[in-house]
Amino acid sequence: MEIIKCTMAHWDAVAAFYDKVTAYLAQHVNYPKWRPGDYPGRDSTRAAIEEQIQYACVEQGKIIGAFILNADPGCDYDVGDWQRDLSRGEYLVIHTLAADPEDYRKGIGRFMVNYCICTAREKGYQAVRVDTVPENGPARRLYENLGFVFAGEKDLKRGLAEIPRFALYELLV
Repeated sequence: MEIIKCTMAHWDAVAAFYDKVTAYLAQHVNYPKWRPGDYPGRDSTRAAIEEQIQYACVEQGKIIGAFILNADPGCDYDVGDWQRDLSRGEYLVIHTLAADPEDYRKGIGRFMVNYCICTAREKGYQAVRVDTVPENGPARRLYENLGFVFAGEKDLKRGLAEIPRFALYELLV
């Protein structure tokens, strides 16, 4: 497995990957409450690639995971019960982390999160933060198993009626 920073040459493949994941979730348990054909989808993937914050986990030329990594929570992270009072730009945030449903339980999520942790350390950030839907047990277990500390369940003012609160996690690096 390797992590690549996506370019527009990867756009179709990454969008198709997220479409595959959201279609699978729609037929099973949609833990993150993602919307097939909408989010994450072609538009959000294109925007992330243009901002140079979209990554993919690749194995033998196939995308088996994807995520966004940047320093912008895109919402009100100030409400979190964080271990350390940090300003934007002092921590990295993981968004839209997904592993291929055909390869669940093969360590892809762990591999991608460890990459994010190493990137934060190498670039001098003080923490990695993430939010997830409170009912997303698999994501919560992943972060907790990697040492992330629960920072509260909060309204991040995203205006999503179906997700009024998010579970916050932080790892100091």
